[in-house]
Amino acid sequence: MNLRPSRRDEPDINLTPLIDVVFLLLIFFMVSTTFNDDARLRLELPRAHGEPAKAGETQLVELVVDVAGRYYVDGQQVLGTDAGTLRRALAEVVKGDKRDLPVLIKADAKTPHQAVMTALDALGQLGISHVAFAASHSEGTQ
Repeated sequence: MNLRPSRRDEPDINLTPLIDVVFLLLIFFMVSTTFNDDARLRLELPRAHGEPAKAGETQLVELVVDVAGRYYVDGQQVLGTDAGTLRRALAEVVKGDKRDLPVLIKADAKTPHQAVMTALDALGQLGISHVAFAASHSEGTQ
């Protein structure tokens, strides 16, 4: 007769299937998730007819005006929408030998007209006369 109490083995929980399922879920969510690129400035350029300009190696200063009328000079946002602030930002970019560089204005199609006129006024006060406007093709033309 065995008087010793029977020793029961503690049940073990096998974690391997749980870890496999967690990794599969992690991979599924990583693959199915879309990442938004909010850092990029989205513009809807106005439509124009005519031949596209030749893309050369010419350097230029890029002035972007978004829908809200905010200015970006060569990718850097100008803190303020008044003409004086924009003029100072442009003067800093075009100082020295860059004075003769053309300025490309990229304004959204829904940008207020006053914002574009303020940009042109600031460029005129700096004596910059080489100004171009960016546009996209109309659907009807190639």
